[in-house]
Amino acid sequence: MRVLITGGAGFLGRKLTRALLDRGSLDGRTIERIDVFDAVPVEAADPRVRATTGDIGDPAVAAGLVTPDTGFVFHLAAVVSAGAEADFDLGMRVNLDGTRALLEAARKTGSRPRFLFASSVAVFGGPMPDVIADGTITTPQSSYGTQKAIGELLVADYGRKGFVDGRTLRLPTVVVRPGRPNKAASTFASSIIREPLNGEEAVCPVAPEQAMWLISPRRVIEGLLHAAEVPAADWGIGAAVSLPGITCTVGGMVAAMTAVAGPGPAALIRWQPDETIRAIVASWPARFAPARGLALGFRADESMEAIVRAFIEDEMGRGPAR
Repeated sequence: MRVLITGGAGFLGRKLTRALLDRGSLDGRTIERIDVFDAVPVEAADPRVRATTGDIGDPAVAAGLVTPDTGFVFHLAAVVSAGAEADFDLGMRVNLDGTRALLEAARKTGSRPRFLFASSVAVFGGPMPDVIADGTITTPQSSYGTQKAIGELLVADYGRKGFVDGRTLRLPTVVVRPGRPNKAASTFASSIIREPLNGEEAVCPVAPEQAMWLISPRRVIEGLLHAAEVPAADWGIGAAVSLPGITCTVGGMVAAMTAVAGPGPAALIRWQPDETIRAIVASWPARFAPARGLALGFRADESMEAIVRAFIEDEMGRGPAR
């Protein structure tokens, strides 16, 4: 069996590839090959990995990614929030056209692969209830959120028609991301932890009071693997599931870092308001009641301090943090 991961050069794509290689199987089926795709080159050190690059918005490219023996598709590729807002055409081509092209490729195989779509809390926005329940209607207020919401509907409809076993996961903001800042509006949420812990200055464009719905990379990878193995009868046709997360203010994130690593790193944060970023982040909900996700066995992180410790252990090579 083959597994396809789009967005494979990203940090989640790399972590997912490694986790699948370590497992060797998925839902009781042996993984013979992992096809990793991205717009930029992907390192493929393991002989079971086949890496390709291209434009996922090109139907001809997407058509070659899914084969009749592709059992699972993890669709992670996306132009991130602020990037999609700044370049409307790019966001539409990758986030919308790319998703449709990939679903069509899966449909044409006739083998009904399990299609896991990474969506976002950005599908919600504007006037919202204080707590987002499973049945809350999506009301995106950004191009990225709109593209993800349309993607959710496409996955659900292709699932309803029996073309794929479609499953959408709505991801909270993922922290702490390794690497360097990107064009996501939420990139600061990782920078204010990652850079100070590495002795570098970080800029925070939102107020300390801004609350966010958060999840660690560990829980995202765990969630993606779990979603791939939930029985179809339990998941439902094309359903979107909000992954459990934790609510924390930006100030609370900094306080958690201080509790784990002492006061030094927090002094490296420069608070510099950016109205464009503030408006995008403020449009995202910060409190969820993910009853369905919890009932299906997904787990939230224990605390923001646990998220900081996980980053230190996984990405900084320091072993368990105090």
